[in-house]
Amino acid sequence: MATNIPNTDIWRPGSFTKNFSWGSPSAGLSELHSIIRLGFNDEMKDVPRHEFRTRVRSAGRPEYIPVNFFLFNKSIGGVDHLCADELVFQALNWDHSPRFDKLALFAFLLSLAGRWSRARREQRRPALWANAYVRELIAGKRNWETKGISADDIERFVRADPRYQAETTRKLATNLNYLFIGGRLKEMNTTRIERWWVDCLFLALDRIIEERRIDRLATPPSEYADLLTDYGFLELTGPSTLEKRLAIKHLVTLYDACGGRGRFSEDATKERTLTLVPDVQFFVKNDPRPRGAVHSTNPRVLKSIPAACAMLAKYAGFNDLSPDDLEEFDLAEFVKRNTQAALDRLKQENIEPSMTAEELMKLMRGE
Repeated sequence: MATNIPNTDIWRPGSFTKNFSWGSPSAGLSELHSIIRLGFNDEMKDVPRHEFRTRVRSAGRPEYIPVNFFLFNKSIGGVDHLCADELVFQALNWDHSPRFDKLALFAFLLSLAGRWSRARREQRRPALWANAYVRELIAGKRNWETKGISADDIERFVRADPRYQAETTRKLATNLNYLFIGGRLKEMNTTRIERWWVDCLFLALDRIIEERRIDRLATPPSEYADLLTDYGFLELTGPSTLEKRLAIKHLVTLYDACGGRGRFSEDATKERTLTLVPDVQFFVKNDPRPRGAVHSTNPRVLKSIPAACAMLAKYAGFNDLSPDDLEEFDLAEFVKRNTQAALDRLKQENIEPSMTAEELMKLMRGE
């Protein structure tokens, strides 16, 4: 399959070597969180790039790094826009948190910024040195051992690589190390599925599909999982495990059922619901807050979705969680409650075991 991944031969830092002015890294990426809310005016819809920049600049905030490295750009009707995708969805609907920090760092590492007027070719993938540092060194050679990460380590990496074509290395290295601390890179070194990881998968698909649309490439759902592999999703989000690889299949199904980035449009979601679930009335919720979709085979596969997507999530094999249940979700309690419900159903249907526990153990031992 030809993925047509944008050029990766040249690394240029661009405005990344400027002073961020984002405060202490101990505050995480809270500045980016507030900048996104400000620039999008708390509305979950694509915004003209010049409007976003004007709002942010008028508030005395730095706008170059957010629009050129963290958000996705595309032309709509000949006007440059910033896309409302999973990163924006999380920023607008939840307060700043470590979960947002890791999602935002992933957006930066994925390094898909789209295209805008007068942008150079290499700006479509503006942070490939960071992408390569994590994929090739941290994930590839060090198996996600993060103890050695530092500005000095980053500087040695870019200096030794012929793909990096710029005179400055120190400021880039210190800025990237700042992002790794604020974005909690070391916390991404986990074998378990966590909610930020699930959010990252949706964001990756949002960006990859929009990137391909710029080049007029169709992206059928059958290619989603392969594209995640091609763009290094697993390498960029911690150690690869069987649990994560199995979860990708379920999450790709959910993403497709919800209509991709169309999940943020209630009209598009309504049309899709009536198409996929024609025997059910469109699911209208009085509570506009996002809901949860949790997979029955693994409750760690939990995704926050727009309220209108509830029926589509059920169509994809996920259980629906109310906004309050989503916020207060307790993994152990969920497993206990669902196990008890399954046992109660078996009892109601008069289904009983056909062998004793001792006989079962003998069978398991091959006796």
